[in-house]
Amino acid sequence: MLDLIILSLHFFICFLICIAIWRGPKDVDSHNSSTRGAETEPDGLIFIGKEEDIKKSQRITAKVNGREIVVFCHEGKLHALDSRCYRKIFACAISDIDGQACIVCPWHKFKITLETGEGLYEGINPLEPSPTPKWQSKGVKQRIHKVTIDNGNVYVSPPDLSVSFDSDYFADKYKNGGELAMGK
Repeated sequence: MLDLIILSLHFFICFLICIAIWRGPKDVDSHNSSTRGAETEPDGLIFIGKEEDIKKSQRITAKVNGREIVVFCHEGKLHALDSRCYRKIFACAISDIDGQACIVCPWHKFKITLETGEGLYEGINPLEPSPTPKWQSKGVKQRIHKVTIDNGNVYVSPPDLSVSFDSDYFADKYKNGGELAMGK
């Protein structure tokens, strides 16, 4: 009976944390191409915002061709990824894992590198005499977007959709303000 009470309390606390994240501080929506018309430069780059504003807020969400992306500032460098992990939605938690800056999904605990979009997991090789956990790659799971800074303006390149990634499923599912779009 005590186990059931503890399990119920655990689920209730997880529920409250999810509500707090969902209702918590919202990101700045710097550009929404579906409502305001994204400023596409002649070279195809899409204006996201001012570098100083992004560095000050540490992250900003934007829409690029109806697709939600998030631009993170981590240790002074800007990284752009789809705003949803390859399973669900991002809440911003950046951790150093095996020397790489990673986003950690609050629901699934997936670790995704900011630089490459690789999914990481800690695994062991049972064939080793004394197996010890090591960080390994699941391959690139998350679409990253190239960031360009010009005169204090931040731009991203439109995604190359000829190559697909696992994060494309949720990016497409919630494209153009789907029911679970960020900030709603």
